[in-house]
Amino acid sequence: MEKVILTERANQDTADIDLMSSYDIAKAINNEDKKVALAVEKVLPEIGEAIELIAQSFKKGGRLAYFGAGTSGRIGVLDASECWPTFGVEHGMVNGFIAGGDKALRFSVENAEDSEELGIKDLDEFNPNENDVVVGISANGSPKYILTVLENARQRGVKTIGLSSNPEAKMKDLVDIFINPIVGEEAITGSSRMKSGTAQKMVLNMLSTGAMIRIGKTYHNYMVDVRMMSEKLVDRGIRFVCEIAKIDSDLAKKYIKLSDYKVKTACVMAVKECSKQRAEQILAENGGILRRIIN
Repeated sequence: MEKVILTERANQDTADIDLMSSYDIAKAINNEDKKVALAVEKVLPEIGEAIELIAQSFKKGGRLAYFGAGTSGRIGVLDASECWPTFGVEHGMVNGFIAGGDKALRFSVENAEDSEELGIKDLDEFNPNENDVVVGISANGSPKYILTVLENARQRGVKTIGLSSNPEAKMKDLVDIFINPIVGEEAITGSSRMKSGTAQKMVLNMLSTGAMIRIGKTYHNYMVDVRMMSEKLVDRGIRFVCEIAKIDSDLAKKYIKLSDYKVKTACVMAVKECSKQRAEQILAENGGILRRIIN
């Protein structure tokens, strides 16, 4: 009998889930979800290594790209799309690709994960160089789309990271760093959108956020490069300036407007009592890292 990979094995703890009450179904799934954070904890050394690799890439002007199929692809696109508003990075610095293209974000695209051709097409669209980092995301770690992307990325001299829930994933031989949280069998057999998907979301949060922290996109734990595109975010920016520069709300609002709605610039203007131009100069001299200016 062919060996069943971990992500496809039946979970004995939820074998009778179809006989349970609604409350007990929720409880059973919750019990399984509790295992995810513990599994991620065990691979923190690899996650830390990956964060540093990505951060060093960014410092050299490099880019990050996630590649995945199905749920994995959607999670990658989600994480990538949040980096622009959260950390104020330029479009294209963090990218998400899903097998089957944008249509696959809403609908299942038949056989997309098995297509080497789609893998080559998406990698060519990203057009990576040696300063970039490619992350392949897959619960079982073996779709042809992912393997093709990773293999061809390495041939181009690109650093690669693999994220999978399967310790026997084929991708592990094609990556520089293999992140492998073993979440165990899914509550619903084979439904890797559940625990495996949750683990992927947690890890990608760490990779992108950690790398952004390492390149100075936060001050303490404030996201000081946030793009203020709504009333909520403007209010958040004003609050950040109040707390960082230790000034009242009215003055913070004034500096926010004078800075063209840039939190870091407003903070430097307030603390150094200088113009927007001088504040931007000070930031540039310090690599955009507010910690070097305000202690």
